[in-house]
Amino acid sequence: MKRMTMINFMKGSVMKIHRLSRAYRCLSAEGGVRVFSSASGPRVCVVGGGPAGFYTAQQLLKARQDAIVDIYERLPVPFGLVRFGVAPDHPEVKNVINTFTQTAQHERCSFYGNVNVGKDVTIEELRRAYHAVVLSYGAEGNRSMKIPGEDLSGVFSAKDFVGWYNGLPSNKELCPDLSSETAVILGQGNVALDVARILLSPVDMLKETDITQNSLAVLAGSNVRRVLVVGRRGPLQIACTIKEVREMVNLPNTGADMLPSDFEGIAEALKDLPRPRKRLTELMMKAVKEGRDDKDQKCWGFRFFRSPVEVIAGADGRTATGIRLALNKLEGSGEGTRAVPTGQLEDLECGLIISSIGYKSFPIDPTVPFDPRRAIVPNAMGRVQDTTGLYCSGWVKRGPTGVIATTMNDSFDTARVLVQDMEAGEVDLSVNKPGAQAITALLRTRGVRTVLFPQWEKINAEEEKRGKSLGKPREKLLDVDEMLKIAWS
Repeated sequence: MKRMTMINFMKGSVMKIHRLSRAYRCLSAEGGVRVFSSASGPRVCVVGGGPAGFYTAQQLLKARQDAIVDIYERLPVPFGLVRFGVAPDHPEVKNVINTFTQTAQHERCSFYGNVNVGKDVTIEELRRAYHAVVLSYGAEGNRSMKIPGEDLSGVFSAKDFVGWYNGLPSNKELCPDLSSETAVILGQGNVALDVARILLSPVDMLKETDITQNSLAVLAGSNVRRVLVVGRRGPLQIACTIKEVREMVNLPNTGADMLPSDFEGIAEALKDLPRPRKRLTELMMKAVKEGRDDKDQKCWGFRFFRSPVEVIAGADGRTATGIRLALNKLEGSGEGTRAVPTGQLEDLECGLIISSIGYKSFPIDPTVPFDPRRAIVPNAMGRVQDTTGLYCSGWVKRGPTGVIATTMNDSFDTARVLVQDMEAGEVDLSVNKPGAQAITALLRTRGVRTVLFPQWEKINAEEEKRGKSLGKPREKLLDVDEMLKIAWS
């Protein structure tokens, strides 16, 4: 009996030592560097801790059993647009965070938050430390409408508005004025409909999501009762998907306010449409037919064949009170269909204007090629132009299009190309590279302290704790300094 007890005790001690040893390797007091032997396999650095970064890392770890992957992220928190872009009332879309967490906890993967690549460390320094560097830093900029008045008070980009209600630290001070009855959203993609839905959803529905308390309070006092979603082309060219339109149609106490004239001739075209486009068009036509109910307190509607030409200022010259639109006609067919101005103009009175015409990437480092017109890193299948060992995935690779599944496939493609290049000798693996060991040492000399994944989990636990007290999944921290204080506590 004593012998068995002693054996069990020894087993438990060995397991405890193993766990402590692994924890030490994963999280040292200062550097937080996993210790690997000098004979380890290829070291790959991924710049950006959003979906593209995590999917690229996931595929690399799967494809190469000896690959060591480090993810660097500017913010102290991971997951990028899954955290800050996905609508709070779409929690099912955020389930990919479980997969990303598994990747971050993989024994050959490390996450380093609070590192601003391009400022705290250069791409050249990363390239010296790693066999390959993958740029997956997304699209943080806004596309300009290039019209007079777009800088007036009351005009926002959808990116900033979404960041405000989703808790992006840089947007916490946005504080939009929702005192006017009508809001106009320019652009007809899924993000535009997310914004429209948030503006019109009952607060009781939103307060059970992870929307921030700050934005919830502003929305609770909102006077917005009518949201118009404007696009330059017609119903057959609309960029959103049927799921988002169906959610708008099903909003409680909210009716559809469409213009039947926008749908003239559409019924005849239905039979030749691909099935997804046909179903979407039929749903819109049904909404046109049913119209508004007298009991509806709010309404929404698409406005087609219209392009913004000017934001109209109020008497103070500083505040938006309307938007001037050019009426268009369509020329061409299929993918080549384009909107051409007719010369007619239309003014819409509104106090809130949200531009949802797209995100754009910025150049990260002077040494990295960048196409300013397309706002992407020029590449061939993820290989950065004229630069051996440098790759890209996600929006910085192809532009800000598609859903998370699109980014997943795109990132897997980049990872496969990188692995092919390793096996073909295009990426030189014969030289040992120090990886994170060199970079974290460099960051320490510059006074940059990283946030590792176990430290992010402290932030996560605190957000969930605060959310629980409010009856929500989480209450996001909005202040980076507070995040860091909790992470390093």
